[in-house]
Amino acid sequence: MDNLIKDLLAFLSVSKSSFFASLAIQKRLEQAGFICLPENKPFKINKGGKYYICRQGTTIVAFVIGSEQISQAGFNLAGSHIDYPCFKLKPQSIKTDKGITKIGVEVYGSPIISTWLDRELGIAGKVIVKTAKGYKIEYVDFQKPVAIIPNVALHLNREVNKGFAYNPQTQLNAILSVSSNGINPLYSSIAKELKVKEEQIAESDLYLYDFTIPKLLGLKQEMIAAQGLDNLAMTHAILSAILKCEKPQKTAVAIFFDNEEIGSQTSQGANSLLLEEILERICLSQNNSREDFYLALRNSFFISADVANAWHPSFAEKYEPDYAPLINKGPVIKFDAYHRYASDAESSYRFIQLCEKANVPYQKFLVRSDATSGVTIGPILASRLGLQTVDIGNPIWAMHSIRETGGTEDHKYLVKVLRNYFI
Repeated sequence: MDNLIKDLLAFLSVSKSSFFASLAIQKRLEQAGFICLPENKPFKINKGGKYYICRQGTTIVAFVIGSEQISQAGFNLAGSHIDYPCFKLKPQSIKTDKGITKIGVEVYGSPIISTWLDRELGIAGKVIVKTAKGYKIEYVDFQKPVAIIPNVALHLNREVNKGFAYNPQTQLNAILSVSSNGINPLYSSIAKELKVKEEQIAESDLYLYDFTIPKLLGLKQEMIAAQGLDNLAMTHAILSAILKCEKPQKTAVAIFFDNEEIGSQTSQGANSLLLEEILERICLSQNNSREDFYLALRNSFFISADVANAWHPSFAEKYEPDYAPLINKGPVIKFDAYHRYASDAESSYRFIQLCEKANVPYQKFLVRSDATSGVTIGPILASRLGLQTVDIGNPIWAMHSIRETGGTEDHKYLVKVLRNYFI
């Protein structure tokens, strides 16, 4: 197996939630010599230096200072998001009835709900632990299947194969045990996992995840099936490129946002001041003025990387026939007349030039004229910062399913393009 694909599978395997994806990114950055900059202290950065910041334990901005003057050269930016549609637990909604312990969930983003039923599910996330000195943040992953959301039998729901709308409040409770005792067996188990007392568990952000590991499939093992390809695959591609970036001419910036799937309106989301603030601080730390910062923005380019819908042979009527990308035929440039994607003729051509320079094929995507497209971080940052932006992504099937499918060659293609971009 190709080392890049092996590393992708490993990254997908450990990214049990946005918290764990962020931890995996930080580990790889630090191994490559990137220095963590606390946001609450002045930035001290040098030419050629490699740095990153982490906000709220999830969103990461990593950058390598280029040799050229930032105001004249601008930034080469590429961004993705690390969250994916899933279910968030409601710890106070845990109930035990006839020995069966169930817990309520909130729907995070817009998953294909039916794909989450009858699967072995893990639990992972962040926990606030009370201590004698205040509190500390711990990350927990049971690393075993601990929950299931079971369907009701066909005999009791004859309409299920005709299309059934599950009620998130009453029909998507996760079963944790059929032999429980105690007030909150979940927190009891977490306390045991963290080796603290149950009463020390104060708060939590916990999510269900698919316990089935990412796998290659196909007669030639040319496809990848995994949870969170949208958008951890694009995250891994950008990360793989910035990790190889050494002494670039233009300052290279990789951004891994949280909360894209719920609209990006958080302090660590793309619709916050986060990126603008970090880019300006980079400029100021290099003895540039605010005017230089605005000049840098006008000379910058942003690649917004989020997966695209691959042509599906069983649903061909859902696609614009002239813009229907295929798996393993190269990265996809995405267009939309309403600018739900930020690509235009000039930004698209700049990406095409990158592909041609890297000897990588490319494709284009438009939705049918009687349909509407999704939205990415591209238009958000293009409008906030005035960045020339292209929206791209690798094609996958079953976007927002618990198990999405993409191509191995597409991943290698995109990494090759991005590595050339960050030179």
